Amino acid sequence: MVDQGSGGAAAPIKKVVVGVPLRPEHLEGLRRRFPGVTFAVADGESGPTAAEVADADGLVVWRLPAEVLAEASGLRWLQTGGAGVESFPLAELAARGVVVTNASGVHAPNMAEHTLAMMLAFARGLPALMRAQVDHRWRDEAIHREVFELGGQTLLLVGLGEIAAAIAERAAVFGMRVVGVRRRAELPSPPRVEAVRPLEELHAALAEADHVVLTVPATAGTRGLIGPAELAVMRPGAYIYNLGRGATIETAALVAALAGGHLGGAGLDVVDPEPLPPESPLWDLPNVLITAHTAGATPRYWDRGVALIETNLDRLLRGEPVATRVDLEAGY
Repeated sequence: MVDQGSGGAAAPIKKVVVGVPLRPEHLEGLRRRFPGVTFAVADGESGPTAAEVADADGLVVWRLPAEVLAEASGLRWLQTGGAGVESFPLAELAARGVVVTNASGVHAPNMAEHTLAMMLAFARGLPALMRAQVDHRWRDEAIHREVFELGGQTLLLVGLGEIAAAIAERAAVFGMRVVGVRRRAELPSPPRVEAVRPLEELHAALAEADHVVLTVPATAGTRGLIGPAELAVMRPGAYIYNLGRGATIETAALVAALAGGHLGGAGLDVVDPEPLPPESPLWDLPNVLITAHTAGATPRYWDRGVALIETNLDRLLRGEPVATRVDLEAGY
């Protein structure tokens, strides 16, 4: 078994099966960096088959069905293609002592830019102006009364991982006050975050925020984290943005808060259910931006992703702590 602590004996990784779309130059770079490791590319677009992983020590995949894991008897390391791990058989991986690392931080820059784009769109009235453009209407005087500035407003980050830290850095440049809420408030706060509250003080933090950004993972504890009570304590006219997982917000409660005018708007990259059904009222609310789970998209994804793979594999081979280890009990 690979050591599950902060270090330990070097892991004898000899073969890694790659089931994500790395470019040829990325694979060549990995092979040059680790000449003692065989990197085998899975044939199928949906990931490696059971036969392909039979002699693998490591996997780099988007998903891992139970029947594939069952055949990977020598698996020591699993690197996920994304940050979320809720679809992986975490209990089985933990029981087998597999080190699991995710892609945390790989999409932080682009997701932070995506978040600020939605915030700026609301601030400058772009949703209304774009609808007016489609209708060939010159909408000027009304917008003068509706726009606002981000400077001086309070941004609450619920969850303080790599994405939130990148958002904080950019929001501070616009003159926003940035605060955070997370499960372990005692940990050092990211730069530009001036105060961090424990999850038990979520309601108090929501009541003080002009903008609330959710980047928390999907766990039993985060499902329905934002429901009717939480939305009710938010400031009238405040904005909420979800870039983590759709089930973090109770959809019916969100629709009611938006349609009733309590919230100023919502920027939703993720929704529940997903894909959002055509009949959902969220599509037609004028104060909603829906971006169809695209915030993570960037042409630089695998440039950063391969650098993380290299870091984690190098540390495993040296018996050192990996960079993005998943807490298999917590689920992130």
